[in-house]
Amino acid sequence: MPGDRIEREIEIDAPIDVVWSVITEPDHITGWFTDTAELDAHPGREGRFGWERAGGGRHIVNLRVERHEPPHFFSFRWNHPDGTDPDATNAPLVEFTLEARGDSTCLRLVESGIQGLARSDDEKDTYLSEHTSGWDTIVERLRTYAAAQPGAAAG
Repeated sequence: MPGDRIEREIEIDAPIDVVWSVITEPDHITGWFTDTAELDAHPGREGRFGWERAGGGRHIVNLRVERHEPPHFFSFRWNHPDGTDPDATNAPLVEFTLEARGDSTCLRLVESGIQGLARSDDEKDTYLSEHTSGWDTIVERLRTYAAAQPGAAAG
């Protein structure tokens, strides 16, 4: 059976409050993750992330905030179909855990629940593969973006 979770841990040259803003505020999210972001980062609130596709068109992903514990933990379920409530059968869980380390922050990202999705094995394998490589790129963008913000060591 393929893996059920993707985990990444990075050190960011920015204090925890800066990193918290970067991962929870739409104006920042569009600086490192998405092309558009509609999000109120409080439990039960719904939102959408959007990406422009090469050659035209957009890819929109629904999400619902699960936990919001400033400035240490933020999570959401995402990628569920329009008109459905997100749950373990249709929406993987993305979790951000932040730990202050002096003037820097350790960020741990976990996307889990992939094997519990009501999708074919091929669809789950593709999702896992695409998101595994995708998160590699995204966390590096996050690291660079957060470190460049006012109040960050490099900012």
